Amino acid sequence: MRYPVAVIPALAHARPLIVAGLVTLVMASPGGAQNRPHRQAPRQNPSTPGSGSTAATPAPIRETPLMQCPSVLGNGTKSQRLFCDVLIGSYPAGGLRITIPPHEGRATLLFTIHNRQALPAEAPKKDAPPAYARYTATLRVLAPNGSEVQKAVVQSEYRSQADLLERIAGGAGPGGVKAVAPTGSEPIVVEVPAGLTEVSLVGEKLIIERLDGSETVTTAGRPIAVVSQVFVEYQPVGSATPTAGKRRS
Repeated sequence: MRYPVAVIPALAHARPLIVAGLVTLVMASPGGAQNRPHRQAPRQNPSTPGSGSTAATPAPIRETPLMQCPSVLGNGTKSQRLFCDVLIGSYPAGGLRITIPPHEGRATLLFTIHNRQALPAEAPKKDAPPAYARYTATLRVLAPNGSEVQKAVVQSEYRSQADLLERIAGGAGPGGVKAVAPTGSEPIVVEVPAGLTEVSLVGEKLIIERLDGSETVTTAGRPIAVVSQVFVEYQPVGSATPTAGKRRS
């Protein structure tokens, strides 16, 4: 059976229209991959309860510890801070004893050591030789059983009263100051092991270098350095215990 020739062009033009219509429907569909927004998965806050992470460790406590100073030099006239002498010795009981509160892990002991400068009662004469001295004091930080935790050293030079840190109140000198004053400053940081609740500062030796010679002092009981600004940083017992989040079943 033969079809009219005019029908064949109509069928030929119909197929492209149908295909074009299908392409249009796919591109306009709201479910197309190109129109889907890219969303990131929400992140859990580590501090959110139930997230399974540990709680943040609280900041350490910083405070002035209890101390037993066997020889108090006095308070500074400017800063009003307390200065304690450190005596040469080998036993913790005779040193500057510092109480370390109970702590988790290691604690940190901080203090500043100074050299001692004795001042003449009278002003130096004009024809007197220039004053010069270099002091090197060595201290030991001891545990109650006598074992050494750490050494501490301070070295400074003295030429005139301009090298003094400040004067000490409570003396018979002009203005009511003492004839001994701290000179030089050396900040010291000591890591205190866990379980240690007391340390003691004792002097080991003092080296004095002058223009006419030098000497080394090791006589027990002699003050060779001064300590000030004593602090301790620590985590109280029980404050660093991790708290784990609950797991979902």
